Amino acid sequence: MNSRMDSFHFRFEALGSGCEVVIGSGSKKNAQSIAGCAIEEVSRIECKYSRYRTDSLVSRINAAAGHDWVECDEETLSLFQYADTLYESSGGLFDITAGVLRHAWDFGNAVVPGQDVLSRQCSLINWQSVERQGNSVRLPVAGMEFDFGGFGKEYAADRAAALVYRKGVRNGYVNLAGDIRVLGPKLDETPWLIGIQDPRHKSRTIASIPLFTGALATSGDYERYFEVDGHRYCHIIHPRSGYPVTYWRSVTVVAPLAITAGSCSTIAMLKEADGLAFLEDSGMGYLAVDHLGEMYCRNTSSGF
Repeated sequence: MNSRMDSFHFRFEALGSGCEVVIGSGSKKNAQSIAGCAIEEVSRIECKYSRYRTDSLVSRINAAAGHDWVECDEETLSLFQYADTLYESSGGLFDITAGVLRHAWDFGNAVVPGQDVLSRQCSLINWQSVERQGNSVRLPVAGMEFDFGGFGKEYAADRAAALVYRKGVRNGYVNLAGDIRVLGPKLDETPWLIGIQDPRHKSRTIASIPLFTGALATSGDYERYFEVDGHRYCHIIHPRSGYPVTYWRSVTVVAPLAITAGSCSTIAMLKEADGLAFLEDSGMGYLAVDHLGEMYCRNTSSGF
């Protein structure tokens, strides 16, 4: 093996987005092999939990809503347990049955759905009604759905990074469309600088956050949205009103795990004006931009 260490970048498409694995290694062949394992892990999770795949476990559970129980493995049961924790810590706002609202909001067409449509979809949102018995789960009402989109990408980043770490890599990161899990610093022991996009100017950044290790995730109103009569409607939708959130333009959180960072940033968005207090109570580093463009941040030893 070449004793000289280099950082090797491997780009790939997954989860509908551009992704990247960066690995510090003395051998490109070794780095390529490890990156391939990480990419396979991301693909495995996408195939298993994507709501867009008719053969995924999530789609099978959703298709059985109102009828059959579906048996789940330990990995899936642990994710349900995490969903339970998120529901409780968010006061019921982070609800993985809220994905049904995507049937009302089509971000490919700038049409605001009527109140009757939203009320019908909101009536299907109820995590607490989900039936779990042993290793099986059942959605009690036809039309109910699970949607792991709120933490699936971040979970995949953590799993892929853990796999890379087990292979002996101590310098690099996994980046799944901006949800980043850092394995360790650059080869010169300096931190990776993660640029945070200006939520109103795609080509600009509002900050660069140094990370030696840990994770970073951002939720915002600028990824998928449309505007009607000067009002922006984004893809982060409040499960009680059925309407997109409006208070925050973006929320970035630094945490030990990508799944934690992503969940906290989304909950802060859903909590609207109360999101800042939630971020403060979380103890994690954050950078938030409100609807007026005002910035709020807290630095922590995590990397800010």
